[in-house]
Amino acid sequence: MQRQESRHQSGRSENLRLGELIAALSLAFDLGNNYPLEKALRNALLAVGLAREVGLTGEQLSDVYYVAQLRYLGCTAASHEMAQFLGVDELAARNALGAVASSSPTDVVKTTLTRLGRGEGLVPRARAVVKVVIGGRRMIPEQFAQDCEAAERLAGRLGFSKTVCSAMADVHSSWNGKGAVAREHAGEDLAVAARIAFLVHVAEVHHRLGGRDAAIEVVRRRSGHDFDPQLAAAFVRKAPELLGAIEQESVWDSALAAEPKPWPWIPNSRLNTIAQAFGEFADLKSPYTLGHSSGVAELAAAAGPAFGLDASDVAEIRRAGWLHDLGRVSVPNTIWDKPGPLSVSEWERVRLHPYYTERILSQSPLLRTLSLTAGMHHERMDGSGYHRGASRATIPLPARLLAAADAYHAMTEERPHRAAMSADAAARELVLSSEAGRLDREAVGAVLEASGQNARRKRLSWPGNLSDREVDVLRLAARGKSNHEMGSLLHISENTVHHHVKRIYDKVGVSTRAGAALFAMENDLIRD
Repeated sequence: MQRQESRHQSGRSENLRLGELIAALSLAFDLGNNYPLEKALRNALLAVGLAREVGLTGEQLSDVYYVAQLRYLGCTAASHEMAQFLGVDELAARNALGAVASSSPTDVVKTTLTRLGRGEGLVPRARAVVKVVIGGRRMIPEQFAQDCEAAERLAGRLGFSKTVCSAMADVHSSWNGKGAVAREHAGEDLAVAARIAFLVHVAEVHHRLGGRDAAIEVVRRRSGHDFDPQLAAAFVRKAPELLGAIEQESVWDSALAAEPKPWPWIPNSRLNTIAQAFGEFADLKSPYTLGHSSGVAELAAAAGPAFGLDASDVAEIRRAGWLHDLGRVSVPNTIWDKPGPLSVSEWERVRLHPYYTERILSQSPLLRTLSLTAGMHHERMDGSGYHRGASRATIPLPARLLAAADAYHAMTEERPHRAAMSADAAARELVLSSEAGRLDREAVGAVLEASGQNARRKRLSWPGNLSDREVDVLRLAARGKSNHEMGSLLHISENTVHHHVKRIYDKVGVSTRAGAALFAMENDLIRD
């Protein structure tokens, strides 16, 4: 990343301010944890204030700002497993358990009994509570381990420094080493940016729920256990000023102004990599959507010229494709991964996810031009789509093309309620939709032409020196298949699958399903 005070040109900026870009995209972290919007920005504002109070400057101060804001960059990694384990809305569960003192069994049980499963029926809530009380010692560490590995890898994909990336591995670690994530180090060995990010996250939650006194009390009480005692003392000492800074309706401008100078700027050319990484962040939410955003982006871009788009429009639609499903993180996996039909209320939540995509992208001057196209990917020409219910006259051409590409690509992917369609079957369905007036005929023609031109060439070798069989196993493991399921699908023993998985993880340098899924997406291994 390039550091400089300012860079202005007539017309379009040559470089992009990192803080503005991450601020907008951090809204997805808030949605992915059922937090109020700008939660991540409040974390960053508190963190910089505390870091200045303890004398941090320069690169350390910048690291604190980004780590606090990116703390939940891996929050989609374990959504599938968490929803399966609890059987209730995992977003509400993450919110309920987000500030629990995981090093204190008493606090875990108390928080679980009083907050977990609110709004669910009595029986589902009781089951979820029992599962956490009995199995939480396994579930919580596994969840946070996936979060941390995914966050560390995604931070690297976004271009952050090694110190920021390594700090992401510590963001759920307690000072005394007895928290949710088992680390080989604790205390002063934990990255200072991670220690600050953990403290201000908990303080912000308690401040929002109970005011200043509640935030001060929890920091004081957990000092020396979950929190660095020196940082805790500084927070308590400076609490009125620190907390006063976040007691406003919106902290957007304040948080951007708090980004330490010199501001990092990134070249416009890096926006593609960042957009793709955030697409992977969204796709990681469910094993059924791995690689979806990249697939849609490339298909729409390939279809662009036949649809009459020029080079700049093709570049824009590719970015919109990568980012179109960011709002997906606002919907719990109990809905996305449901094998049966959705209820009316569940459909309403699904219908809102393009709205959240649009709102996230519209917050950034750098992404605003993509927001309408990305946010309209479920609109239909006859007005039957969502979230607007827009019709032909109000749907821009790029949005029509993205809608066709998304529909085709989704049909060729497996979903909980149906098997993946063949390319021919998906093509027939797409044509039927165009003939019925739901999709643009020319957009459908361009997408089908592009899908035929993009036949995947046979690979001579695989990334990580993987064998053909190991790639088969990796694809299934990334989608959350158990060893038993993989053995049945590949007609090999569970023991053989276990050895394959261990060897794959060693070869590609990961330790969790989330890490394997990200490696597969990064290296275009999801689809045959």
